Amino acid sequence: MIKFLQTFTVVCFMAFTAFAQEPTSAAKGITYGEKINAKNLIPVSQLSTKMGNSEILNTKISGTVTDVCTAKGCWMKLDNGDGTKTMVTFKDYAFFMPKDIIGKKVALDGVSKKVITSVDEQKHYLEDAGKSKEEIAKITQPKNEIKYEAKGVLVL
Repeated sequence: MIKFLQTFTVVCFMAFTAFAQEPTSAAKGITYGEKINAKNLIPVSQLSTKMGNSEILNTKISGTVTDVCTAKGCWMKLDNGDGTKTMVTFKDYAFFMPKDIIGKKVALDGVSKKVITSVDEQKHYLEDAGKSKEEIAKITQPKNEIKYEAKGVLVL
């Protein structure tokens, strides 16, 4: 019985530590998720043009982080340079971003997708970002946008 409890405790500990943990700092050169490099990047501002009529595009992008989920870093947004932002999520919810990543330039490797984001999902992201009830209430229409699912993020 003692051997069983010891084994059970070790297995539980391993399972607990296997889940993505919230990182604490976004220092230059740190990679989150899969290891990537900064070669062959396109600026996030060119993503829409690069996609053209495609619904999905595997590509590497770069951009500056403007927002991050304040709950645990489970998403971030990149500045498109024209007053809009690109939503970034992380493949299989396998890693998170530190909250101090805002303002940092990053390289990402993953998949961009044209999607329609529901009103409920938009409101959820605003709640995660700590926005006011008034700002959240302004969301009344679904939004056509490009979202990016990163398998790896490198702080530049």
